[in-house]
Amino acid sequence: MSHSLDNVVDQIRSSNVYDVARKTELHRAERLSARLSNNIFLKREDQQVSFSFKVRGAYNKMSHLSEEQLERGVVASSAGNHAQGVALAAAKIGCRATIVMPTTTPQVKIDAVKKYGASWVEVVVRGESYSDSHAHARSIQEDSGATFVHPFDDQLVIAGQGTIGVEILDQHAGKIDAIFVAIGGGGLISGVGAFVKTVSPDTRIIGVQAKDSAAMMVSLDAGNRVELESVGLFSDGTAVKQVGKETFKICQEVVDEIITVDTDEICAAISDVFIESRSILEPAGALSIAGLKSYVERERCTDQSMIAIACGANMNFNRLRFISQRAEVGRHKEAVFAITIPEERGSFRKLCHLVGDHSVTEFNYRIADAQKAHILVGIGTQSEEDGQKLAAQFNEAGFETIDLSHDELAKSHLRHMVGGRSTLAKGESLYRFEFPERPGALMRFLSHIPSRWNISLFHYRYGGADFGDVLVGFQGPSSHDKELENYLTEVGFRFWDENDNPAYHLFLLEN
Repeated sequence: MSHSLDNVVDQIRSSNVYDVARKTELHRAERLSARLSNNIFLKREDQQVSFSFKVRGAYNKMSHLSEEQLERGVVASSAGNHAQGVALAAAKIGCRATIVMPTTTPQVKIDAVKKYGASWVEVVVRGESYSDSHAHARSIQEDSGATFVHPFDDQLVIAGQGTIGVEILDQHAGKIDAIFVAIGGGGLISGVGAFVKTVSPDTRIIGVQAKDSAAMMVSLDAGNRVELESVGLFSDGTAVKQVGKETFKICQEVVDEIITVDTDEICAAISDVFIESRSILEPAGALSIAGLKSYVERERCTDQSMIAIACGANMNFNRLRFISQRAEVGRHKEAVFAITIPEERGSFRKLCHLVGDHSVTEFNYRIADAQKAHILVGIGTQSEEDGQKLAAQFNEAGFETIDLSHDELAKSHLRHMVGGRSTLAKGESLYRFEFPERPGALMRFLSHIPSRWNISLFHYRYGGADFGDVLVGFQGPSSHDKELENYLTEVGFRFWDENDNPAYHLFLLEN
């Protein structure tokens, strides 16, 4: 072990973080353990005083500043969690701080920084990523002579984060096979890895990064620090274009491997932790859990003791809509298909038969071609293999099928844009329906529509409520309009006639 690593370990042992931080719980995840057939533990840094581990490193750094340095103040750049740590430390110590945050930072983090720092902190919002904010903060620091408190590339900051490793080994008496740690700039994994590898060298230290922000993985593969041209912003807490010099050196010594995960896998991990503990992690906070799940699936290991550091829970509430939609795909509980069927009566019914007992999460269709109907459908699945089997069944039945479960365009945009005006929708009558959500309800609704009416439009998306909402366009002889309403009344679902709705006339009805 290098002299530099020895210094970090010594600093970890002497770190004084508990003036502001608390020792967080090592929680055994019962549901995840049972589902993954391993002993899974979550290190609950999401329950830290600032809902993130970052307060440890920030306070450890600032508590070592001289009186003269404290008088000149400090400057920091952060996507949010480090900023909150600096704000808490500044208020505790009585030191003025200027904190630069990217424009992409969730408002909940900006508000928290202002609250924690009170009159001691000035927040400057500048730049689209951490790297942009960092450059602006450095210019402020050079002009003012203040001390720069780096979010990760500083031995005292790394040492503060390393106290998590001390707690983990104190809290778990038995063998630990692997610890999974989210990586942005590398401060957390450097501190935890340095200490754990010193005391328990056989424990694997596994980093986890978002696929679109994997600066550490790319750098370790290259053997030198690589600056990414751009980074993804979903996991904003780890959106770093270039890792630190110090963290890179340490990671070369202590990191066994790095796993990358996509947005859907991160959303699924957020869902898993909510089901486990009724707590909601931010994307960066759930990276480690997503990586752990990917590792278990790849290695097919059982009965191992694994720890994932749940490192943050600072997220805007309005992001939950997106996360809930994508989590089911990430857990392989939903498959999204583009299915082409003949534009003829009875095709819908045949498709319903093939779907069988699977729940339908979404159904989008708008008549557009006289020979073929293109349908975008989401179907609840038990596994990735289940979705593949469904696709094969559709194709075998003569319905050309494309699996869009991993298509970003389809999942983010296309599923919400299916529709528009159609010259083939003549004589259409539009109705909206509400029905109790239960398995098979939507398919039963479709199956019982008499074949003399053609469906020209269909839109449904499961929203998690007890009642579903469906929009349907019917085509048939005008003399049957009354007969259609009589039938709809007999079906027993609440329905509304939307033929005079101005939005229908603006966006869906051909003039």
